[in-house]
Amino acid sequence: MSRVLPWILAGRPKTLPAAVVPVWVGCVLAYVLYGEFCLWLALATAGSAGLIQIATNFFNDAIDFGKGSDTEKRLGPRRVTASGDLSASSVMRAGVVTLLLACAVAVPMIVERGWPVLLIGIPSLYFSFGYTGGPLPLAYRGLGELFVVLFFGLIAVAGTVFVQSGEWGGVDSVVLGLQVGALSTVLIAVNNLRDREEDAGTGKRTLAVRFGEVFGKVEIIALCLFPYALGVYWLRQVEMGGGFWWPLVALVPGAIVSGVVTANPPGPVYNKMLGVAALQLVLFAGLFHFGVL
Repeated sequence: MSRVLPWILAGRPKTLPAAVVPVWVGCVLAYVLYGEFCLWLALATAGSAGLIQIATNFFNDAIDFGKGSDTEKRLGPRRVTASGDLSASSVMRAGVVTLLLACAVAVPMIVERGWPVLLIGIPSLYFSFGYTGGPLPLAYRGLGELFVVLFFGLIAVAGTVFVQSGEWGGVDSVVLGLQVGALSTVLIAVNNLRDREEDAGTGKRTLAVRFGEVFGKVEIIALCLFPYALGVYWLRQVEMGGGFWWPLVALVPGAIVSGVVTANPPGPVYNKMLGVAALQLVLFAGLFHFGVL
């Protein structure tokens, strides 16, 4: 194995759409609502969000290993710390360095929009570590889904609209943030259901562990369907109606995820559904973009 490949695996590329898509659709919404778009600020926002996501993945890899959550029974993709490809200390250091890079990339946003960017950014930096570490690790308390909806949905979309325009976008940002947040949460819900038995044995109290396999499957189906039902909101404006109709095409990968999860017990087949769920998220963003513009 090359020296680079373990770092790519630790960064978990399949999760990066969850960081980039909210920025993408937030920029689209800012342009539709306020006629504002700045490429430089968009790149800074996407770069900072992507780096925070990568740092979160680094911390998660090292902390889960330290807590004994990644065992030989693991059904998911290879974890570089647990497999011995990289040391926990080096992965933790990489997480810190990546967060520092995220701060540097965010400077143009702070210069342009001031303290509200810090109000969003500082908690995001903390929860990059606090998702699995610290005194209240969210992933170990069944709060992972809520975290993703908030930080990769509502806050990310509204924050992007603010960076672009100086306005928050009102209800439009809330609706779009919930849509994107739910689709992003499909990724973590599939992970948690796949790892339910392992997590139960290591004290990781995810929602799938707390409420069982049937709940986990219903949760995934609901997360795949809810954004499209919520999309009816866009029909209230003639110029935004395409934001409802065109994204319906993204129901196809959502239906695939729902069907496979329903038909199969938690197992390695779920790993393939992570890519399909990421495709659903990206396809939704592209079709929303096309539909409203």
